[in-house]
Amino acid sequence: MGDETSTPTSTPPGPPPALTAAPGYQVRRLYQAYLAVWIRAVDPTLTGPQFAVLQAVEAAPGSDQRSMASAVSLDTSTMADVARRLENRGLIVRRTAADDGRRKLLHLTEEGERTLRDANLRARRLDERLLAPFGAEQREDIMQLFTSLADHWEGLAEDS
Repeated sequence: MGDETSTPTSTPPGPPPALTAAPGYQVRRLYQAYLAVWIRAVDPTLTGPQFAVLQAVEAAPGSDQRSMASAVSLDTSTMADVARRLENRGLIVRRTAADDGRRKLLHLTEEGERTLRDANLRARRLDERLLAPFGAEQREDIMQLFTSLADHWEGLAEDS
């Protein structure tokens, strides 16, 4: 039986090597850190998915909700929730398509345009901070690697 009176160590144990060698663990760490800095640097109430939807709506106003979900890699039920929240905040309007009452067409409001413009400026500054340790060529390589991994992992998820 172990010594239950031993004093705790002053430094907490680190993650085990089997965990740090797992790509999913490292991606989760990156994402948690990204969310924490996003809240402070970009917007405490506008989430990443909401920001992505606003960008997609700005790029293709009047597109339907299902197409927008695909464009920003959200499932349709999450997209419906995100769109509803953005609409409740007055950032988008959802209009029913004339040819199909089930389709919702998305448009930015003036407030949505303002919110996106302001958040986009802060997000681009955050991008610079996130990649600050790397030169232009390395940044391009990193983004290609991220894109390749995302494409591959999405493919794996679809095959499951």
